[in-house]
This record gives sequence, C-alpha cells and structure tokens, in this order.
Amino acid sequence: MSRICPHCNYARKADDTTPDWQCPACEKAYAKAGSPMPPPELREYGPNVASAKRGGAGRWLFLLLALAAAFWFGRPLLQHRVAVTEMASSSQPEVRLYATDWCGYCKLTREFFAANGIRYTEYDIEKSSEALKEHHKLGGNGVPLIVVGDEVINGWNEGALRQLLQPWIKG
Repeated sequence: MSRICPHCNYARKADDTTPDWQCPACEKAYAKAGSPMPPPELREYGPNVASAKRGGAGRWLFLLLALAAAFWFGRPLLQHRVAVTEMASSSQPEVRLYATDWCGYCKLTREFFAANGIRYTEYDIEKSSEALKEHHKLGGNGVPLIVVGDEVINGWNEGALRQLLQPWIKG
C-alpha cells in the first residue's frame, strides 16, 4: 500500500490524523488499493469542504470596513454638493443700488449686473429724498452704494460683488 500522495508527492507519516483516503498536505482525496473509498462528495479530488470555508468572515469584515471608510470619507463631498445645490436653487437675495445718472462707477455696476443676470433695484439719490435718507442711514458718503441682502458695499468693488453673488452669477 502506497503512503505517497499522487497529487503532491507527500509521504504520509504515522502520526497524520487525516483519513487514509485524504492527503494531509494538499487535502485532496485519493483512493488507495484496499482502503475504503472517500465520501461521494469528495471523489472528484477537490479540496476538503472544511478548508474551503476558511477565511470567509475575514473577507466580509474587510468588505464592510472598506464600505464604511468610503462612506465616512465621501460624506464631506456629498454634503458640499448638497449645500451648493441648495444655495444655487434658493432665490437671489435682494440687491439695491444707490446711484446717480452721471457716475461712471455706477454705470460699471449696472453693466456688471446686466452681464451676470443679477436682478436689482436702483435708487437715484439725486432724484429721491427717501433714497438719499436711506443712503445716509446705510453709511454711504459716495456712490455707488450696493446692498446685497444684509451686506453693504461702499463704492465699486467687483471682487466683493462676485463673492456675495457667486451662486446667482450666470455669466
């Protein structure tokens, strides 16, 4: 009777605990002359069923950790996208322009609003005493004076306008 595996050439030892029909090294089933046949499910010389199930929990744990990490680190990206969408979908704040007809910077402000699709209300401080009073209340000492929501901009300042109106600028 041969004590050597036909698949991996392992020499069987006397203290090996696997059944006679199974190789202790490669765990493949083989039939030796005069020994009982392996169970029907192992007659195809495949690996032992118990060894095929090893390591399954580790793979699932790794997958779960990878998904948790992707969710955790991807969350700020999703929150930023939602915040930008909410900001863009909300209505534009009220924009008021206190100006005069002859002022070149007032003309630049009007052109900026027109080019970028910004809705605004203009008040001429030379033609309306109410507009002049409001202009002084807001701390204006020159034109243009631009009010975006609660923010006041004294004079022409394209950078400040772009920063305050960024979500609503169309150009």
